[in-house]
Amino acid sequence: MRRARSTQHATTIRALTLLTCFIALPGLVHAQEADDRTGELLEGVQNGERVEIQLPDPEEQLPLDDLRKFTEVFSRIKDAYVEEVGDRELLESAIKGMLSELDPHSTYLAPKDYEQLEESTSGEFGGLGIEVGMEDGFIKVIAPIDDTPAQKAGVQSGDLIIKLGDQPVKGMSLEEAVKLMRGKPGTILTLTIMREGESAPIEIDVERDIIKVTSIKSRLIDNGYGYVRITQFQADTGTQFADALNTLEENYGKDLDGLVIDLRNNPGGILQAAVESADALLDEGLIVYTEGRIQSSRLRFNAKAGDIMEGTPIVVLINGGSASASEILAGALQDHKRAVVMGTQSFGKGSVQTVIPLDETHAIKMTTARYYTPDGRSIQAKGIRPDIEVKPAELQEVDGRPFFTEADLSGHLEGQDEGENSTEEERQNASAAERDYQLRSALNLLKGLRILDKRDNGSDKASAD
Repeated sequence: MRRARSTQHATTIRALTLLTCFIALPGLVHAQEADDRTGELLEGVQNGERVEIQLPDPEEQLPLDDLRKFTEVFSRIKDAYVEEVGDRELLESAIKGMLSELDPHSTYLAPKDYEQLEESTSGEFGGLGIEVGMEDGFIKVIAPIDDTPAQKAGVQSGDLIIKLGDQPVKGMSLEEAVKLMRGKPGTILTLTIMREGESAPIEIDVERDIIKVTSIKSRLIDNGYGYVRITQFQADTGTQFADALNTLEENYGKDLDGLVIDLRNNPGGILQAAVESADALLDEGLIVYTEGRIQSSRLRFNAKAGDIMEGTPIVVLINGGSASASEILAGALQDHKRAVVMGTQSFGKGSVQTVIPLDETHAIKMTTARYYTPDGRSIQAKGIRPDIEVKPAELQEVDGRPFFTEADLSGHLEGQDEGENSTEEERQNASAAERDYQLRSALNLLKGLRILDKRDNGSDKASAD
């Protein structure tokens, strides 16, 4: 049963063997392994043995009909398009199309795109100062960056940009739109925007400038209560965050009564920076993990011992502009019960992009994994739900008339500390908290937790006595 019946039959098998090995070769199989297998098959045929060939699964092979269709389209464009198009330009367009159809974050990186990617993570670049993505063919504002022309001009998270200057963005790639938004500082770009709640498009003029993003801002918002704003996660944000926490404690006392971490309109950034920021507030445990098809995309990040704030109550503020790395930090602190998350649901950008070089000047940025919080929650398209939902609101006093108090009586007994006045800095910080309803709600929650903590400690002390 092992002998080939005729020379002609053996020759046919040999041809089929060679053809099968050539078509079935996947990109990751070494040529040496294929040669060894081919040699074994040919040796069996020459020895007159019956050779069994395992044909590849047709579903795992390149679809030949579709490849023929691709070459046909390529040829038709070359021959009949209204303007002459080079082979390289067509091939690069095909690559861009393959990646852009996968998801909004996968893209082809030409040399100039490389530079822009490095600029955005370094914290200084030219443009308007907005983090954007694609939605239904339009440019969606994920978040305006703090203290940039876009934020000052009134661009808001969730805005849909339908025109850049005179050019409609429908059908435009994200890279093309970003190139149009960038330009010489001092020049003005008119954004035509669709905004929820508005019946007609609105136009906003934004003056381009050199964007220098300050990643961390910190201050005291009330006596004993600290505030740290993270605007974007850059390469050194983790270190700056730890420094800001240490500075707050050094300047305002080792035992702060509470801390607000503001991640609203933070579009994300570098994964490692979010991990380092979470690690500064966690003693142990998983911070985030990723899951993908290849081994290198399956990562786990764990906290090292040491909480800089030593258990100080924390409220994290998020909103629809909080994305990616912001959601990793908020999700980790929420799952470990280290902070109360307050605000509105976050953006839901829970995918990992990997830059894969093709040669010295070109690369692809491709989605390779999804983020998961320590409890196994997927962030992708779901976001982080706040523990306490607080929507933005404007406060107005019901009765603004001055009250008549004991202090207004002539000859009243002077109260303790009556003559002391608050500093200008304290008045400004209090005013900022009053204007920002979500921040004010966070501060009130921390004060409430502080009151309960004092009562519990007092009860324990009385029991011990």
